[in-house]
Amino acid sequence: MPLVSGPPPQPGDLIEFIRPFYQHWGIYVGDGYIVHLTDQEGQTSLSSAFGGFAVVRKEHLENVANGCNYKINNKFDEKLTPYSPGKVVRAALQLVDQTMSYSVTSANCEHFATELRYGKGFSDQVVNAVTYTSVGVGIFAAALATIAVVARNRRQNQ
Repeated sequence: MPLVSGPPPQPGDLIEFIRPFYQHWGIYVGDGYIVHLTDQEGQTSLSSAFGGFAVVRKEHLENVANGCNYKINNKFDEKLTPYSPGKVVRAALQLVDQTMSYSVTSANCEHFATELRYGKGFSDQVVNAVTYTSVGVGIFAAALATIAVVARNRRQNQ
């Protein structure tokens, strides 16, 4: 699948791969390649959630996309000053083939990529998941409370 929109990626850009149910992230290092945090077999960082470890790989962008759309998403550039493209690319390439700890909540592929670009790892996916889960739990609790009140009122009216 092609780039969603915009100009082609430049070295040091964050690349967001739009997958069903989550996004995968990497750093564009030039010549059609990205560096990303992925599972031992090079399939996806999501499956690393169960193993606690992931591997840094340099792979062709289209192979990582694997039929999914992707886009440049330097989303924190307005808030943070990114490192120079050369520094980002050098740091990414130095990590290739290293095994790293993996945690969905604190050390995932998005944390990895934003750490390289900004010097601090962030994951909006984690923040959004916590928010959506909290809202969902709140809605569920409100629904249960409503059901309990309706059931109590029915019992009292009988």
